[in-house]
Amino acid sequence: MLGQRIQELRFGCGWSQVEVAKRLQVTKQTVSNWENGNIQPSIDMLIRLAHLFHVSTDYLLGMEDVPRLSVDGLPSDFVAHLALLIEDYRNK
Repeated sequence: MLGQRIQELRFGCGWSQVEVAKRLQVTKQTVSNWENGNIQPSIDMLIRLAHLFHVSTDYLLGMEDVPRLSVDGLPSDFVAHLALLIEDYRNK
């Protein structure tokens, strides 16, 4: 489940394995191994993945089915604008 979620999120961002590797300061092979289920990221790396993709660790681990977008640290007017954008996309 974890590898599939990482791959889906990576595709959703339009990033290559190389891009994710650079952002996390790991090798492309490490990202590939995570996605293929050959190895599991450390707890620290799991948290970094969650931050990178703006989802919860529970989502990455398959304990939640709905990704949650973190808006921590954003000003309230930005959050309101994002809420309007999300609503617009839902209505299309």
